[in-house]
Amino acid sequence: MVNLGGLLGGIRKWLDGEEAAEIADAQPRVRREWEEFLIAVARDVEAVLQREMFTPPGGPTYIPPEYLVFLSPEDDAQWRGAKREGLERGLNHVLTERVQELIGDSDVQTRSFAIELRVDGALEKGKFRVQPVWDTESPKTEVRPRRPAPAPVEAGSDPEPEAGEEATIVRPRAPLFTLSVKKGDDAAEVRKINQTRVAIGRGSKDTPVDLKLEGDLEISRLQAVIERVEAGRYAVSCEGRNAVEVGGREVAQGERVEIAAGEIIRIGVYELVAEERKTEHTE
Repeated sequence: MVNLGGLLGGIRKWLDGEEAAEIADAQPRVRREWEEFLIAVARDVEAVLQREMFTPPGGPTYIPPEYLVFLSPEDDAQWRGAKREGLERGLNHVLTERVQELIGDSDVQTRSFAIELRVDGALEKGKFRVQPVWDTESPKTEVRPRRPAPAPVEAGSDPEPEAGEEATIVRPRAPLFTLSVKKGDDAAEVRKINQTRVAIGRGSKDTPVDLKLEGDLEISRLQAVIERVEAGRYAVSCEGRNAVEVGGREVAQGERVEIAAGEIIRIGVYELVAEERKTEHTE
């Protein structure tokens, strides 16, 4: 049975540097692997929190209201159910107290914040990354119990430059492959892709994507990544909380599968098909 209260107290001492002083003249206690992992996550979240924290002249202190902690698929599998909930709640509790200690009597605009664990299929075991989220207006992903029947939605659009901002002039490149994007019963739109990796999702200010799919809240801000492995072969990674369907089977968060060109990828109400670009031959 995990003594959560004692563990959280130990983390607070570690963050304050008190633990090292206490054990200077004593035999250090050997931490278990999961304790080391939890403390490492708390340390990195605090580092991001302190880096992002700012106080404008005459105003209150602002900190990001949400922190996404991306784990490797192996670590994600170990933090499931009540254990996952305990980690998220424990980190929230410890870091909330830490913010109060760092700010002191100063006024804080962000009264509370949330920590959410996610998975990144590209991370190795024991590695993780922390992403702060300032965009609180972006709606949360709606997690579905099962995949609903597709329904037509309004077409998505590519991100436009902000007002007054000059767009960079990019020299055209020969496309590596094409990506057909179909929404409900609408006609498919064919995109020319000139990069090997395409990030797909609803997107937001803090989570930019290469292909933006709007109008379906069951699609996460970063839902999937399509990579061109070699000519005619592609890899699809599910990054969102809802599964995607690849080649007729569901792929859950953190999973990665390879498919051949022409196989259908279903993301929410969208259907995507990756194809090799057609080369024009001349006599």
